[in-house]
Amino acid sequence: MASSSTTGEKTILTLKSGDNKEFHLEESLVLQSDLIKTMVKEEHVSTIPLPSIKSKMLVKIIEYLKKHAELTATSNKEDFKNFQKEFVNVVLEELLDITVGVNYLKISGLLEFCCQPVADRIKDKSVEAVQKIFKIESDFTSEEVAEFKRETPWAFEGDLDDTTN
Repeated sequence: MASSSTTGEKTILTLKSGDNKEFHLEESLVLQSDLIKTMVKEEHVSTIPLPSIKSKMLVKIIEYLKKHAELTATSNKEDFKNFQKEFVNVVLEELLDITVGVNYLKISGLLEFCCQPVADRIKDKSVEAVQKIFKIESDFTSEEVAEFKRETPWAFEGDLDDTTN
């Protein structure tokens, strides 16, 4: 059983990314994650391995958590809205990676926030475009696809371009 390191009255936890980079953060900051909260309270760990999250995405998530804590303390809602707008203004693949990381960490508010821009970006896309975006391979035969297209032609309407950022 590991114990947390403390500086003054602040407890510091270490997050270890999937590519073995370590991030030392105040416990109060990372407890926004239900996964980390559970690990700290039930398992009494101070180093939290996050094998599913690469350091690049963890840096973005930590940036959000810090800004959220900072702006919540100052109650500056306008600055936070501007920060959120910039936070999700990334290419779709990066936004999807962040969303998967946030889901793994169980940060519900941030997950809900990240899902909306993903939904907005796939809105009005064709089935084929959505399959490309999410790298989904169809296991239907060409006959089954043809039948599905006859039964639900509306599902195949929309933008074929899957490159929208």
